[in-house]
Amino acid sequence: MSEITSIEPQKKDKERCNVYVDGRFYCGIKLEVAIKFHLKAGMQIEKSRLDEIQLETEKSQAMDKALTHLSASMKTKKQMRDFLAKKGYTEAVINYVLERLEYHKFVDDYAYCRAYVQSVTGKGKRALEVDLFKRGAEKDAIEAALSEAEEDTDEAAAILTKYMRGKVADKQTLYKAFKYLLSKGYGYETAKSALEAFGDVDEDN
Repeated sequence: MSEITSIEPQKKDKERCNVYVDGRFYCGIKLEVAIKFHLKAGMQIEKSRLDEIQLETEKSQAMDKALTHLSASMKTKKQMRDFLAKKGYTEAVINYVLERLEYHKFVDDYAYCRAYVQSVTGKGKRALEVDLFKRGAEKDAIEAALSEAEEDTDEAAAILTKYMRGKVADKQTLYKAFKYLLSKGYGYETAKSALEAFGDVDEDN
């Protein structure tokens, strides 16, 4: 059994309040709901009961907030989970919303990864993989999207041409150019192919 240690009105929304359990923030809830269920500081309550109350009274509102957030751009499952958590929703409400969003394909990590890979230029597969991990995309979705994508040798060559502008194409400079392409996330073979227009590179140097 836990204790509600404080219930405080939210600064940005006077119709909602923050509920603190055992001295720590637990969830946000409507003031009218807090009154309806007689929630108050000092009250002994199971956290699971607070989850039930919020799920019963706020799942529709949470869904509306999630859909509004998604209307601006695609999001990964983790990004949506983090967004709802910051809004003060409990795990029960978050899981409910995500389940509905995934069912209707509003949240789809594989689709997100495919769209991201197709839209980003100037980065190789390794860099794209890092970006997608940072965005919280699931590992399987990242691997599936990248397995379908082919690195653009012409794009790598264009980046290399810009890098080499005004430089002498000696072995040392070409090696630095090769490393530069690798730093952009391009694979060994793609970087090697892009360098063919300028010369050969001995990677062991």
